[in-house]
Amino acid sequence: MFNRRTVLSASAAVAGLLGASAKAKTQNAKWDVQPRGQVGRTERLPNVDLESRQDFLTGFRTFTNNDLSKAAERRSRQILAENGIDPRADLPVEKVRELFEPDPTIGSYVRAARATQDGMHYNLAEMFHANADTYLAEMEATDNVGPGTLELNPELFIPEYARHEIHTQPGGYVGEDLAGHIYHYGTHSFYQGRNDQDGVQESFANSLTPPPDGRVLRILDMGTGIGQMAVAMKERFPQAEVWGVDVAAPMLRYGHMRAVDLGVEINFAQRLAEDTQFPDDYFDIVTSYIMHHELPADITRAVVREAHRITRPGGVYSPFDFASDKYVNWTPYRRFRTWVDHRWNREVWRMEYGALDFPAEIAAVGFDVKKGNSIRRGFGAITGVKPA
Repeated sequence: MFNRRTVLSASAAVAGLLGASAKAKTQNAKWDVQPRGQVGRTERLPNVDLESRQDFLTGFRTFTNNDLSKAAERRSRQILAENGIDPRADLPVEKVRELFEPDPTIGSYVRAARATQDGMHYNLAEMFHANADTYLAEMEATDNVGPGTLELNPELFIPEYARHEIHTQPGGYVGEDLAGHIYHYGTHSFYQGRNDQDGVQESFANSLTPPPDGRVLRILDMGTGIGQMAVAMKERFPQAEVWGVDVAAPMLRYGHMRAVDLGVEINFAQRLAEDTQFPDDYFDIVTSYIMHHELPADITRAVVREAHRITRPGGVYSPFDFASDKYVNWTPYRRFRTWVDHRWNREVWRMEYGALDFPAEIAAVGFDVKKGNSIRRGFGAITGVKPA
C-alpha cells in the first residue's frame, strides 16, 4: 500500500521510468500519482487486474445497454400486444410496472444494468480506499496552486437533495473524500468506454451557440462536478475567464487537481447553482451538463432564475440535459426505463424532471428560447438568449 511518506519517491521513480507525459505538467508534477502512466489525458488505473475487471464490466454494460435492452424493448411490445395496448399509449407508471416488472427478459435487463454499476463502484472504491493516503496527498498538493483557483466552503449548508448516493455511488458526491476519483473512473463504464478523453463534454461545448454579438469573456459551468465541461469550454474559448461551481467539495478538489495537471485555468468554487453569489449580468455564457435531472423541480426553477440573473443582456444560457417532454410523449417502455433509472440508479428526481416542460421553464424567466437538434440522442438542445 502507498502512504504519504512514499508519495514523492514513488512519483519520482515512475516519472523516470515513463518519461514525459502526453500533456505538459505543472510545477507540481512530482506529486502526480500515475504508476502505469496515462493514455492521452487519462491516467491509467494502478494495476492490470483492476483495469481488466473494469474493462469486463464496461463491455458487459455495453451488451446490457444494447442487445439486452433491445430484447427487453421487444418483449415490452409483445406484452402490450398481448394485452391489446397501443405501444405508444399514455400509461401511468404504476400500470407499466404492473405489466413489465414480472417479465424475466425485462427483469434480466434491469438486474444486469444494476449489477454492472454496483460492481464498478465496488472495484474502484476498494482500490482508492486502500491507497487513500496517496490520493488525498495528491489532491492536497494542488489545492492551493494554479493555474486556476479552488474555493472551498466548509460552512456551506449541503441541501438534502444533494446528500443521497447519486447513481448509487457509495457516499455520494458530498460524503466521500475520494468521490471525484470514483466518479471519474466510474464514468468509463457509464459512457461504455467512449469518453476517456472527455470527448462527450468537448462535443457539447463545441455545439453550444455563443452570444449573437460574439462576446465571450466570462463563462460559468453550473454543477460542474469534476470540471470536464468547464475544461472543454475553456479549451473552446481560451480567452474567457471560466468558473465551475458545485455543492460537492470532493468533486471540486479532484476537478481542480485534474485541471492543474492538464494546465487548464479554471476557477472552481463550492457554491449552490441556485445561489452562485456572482453579480448580476456577469456572464456571457452560463451552461451545465446533466445537472437538472438530478434536482427537484423547484430547485431547477430556482437555478433557471439564477442563470437569468447572472447572464448579461445578450448572453446565453445553454443547459445540456435529457429531453424533458412530459409523460404524455413517452412510450410505455421509455417510461418504465426512466422509472428503473429513478428507482434502481438513485436518480431521485428523474421522474419529477421528466414531468417538466424544461424549455417553457427557461422561457418563463425571460430568456428567448430556441430549441435545436441535439448532438446526442435523448438530449434536448436548448439555447436561451437574454434580451439585450
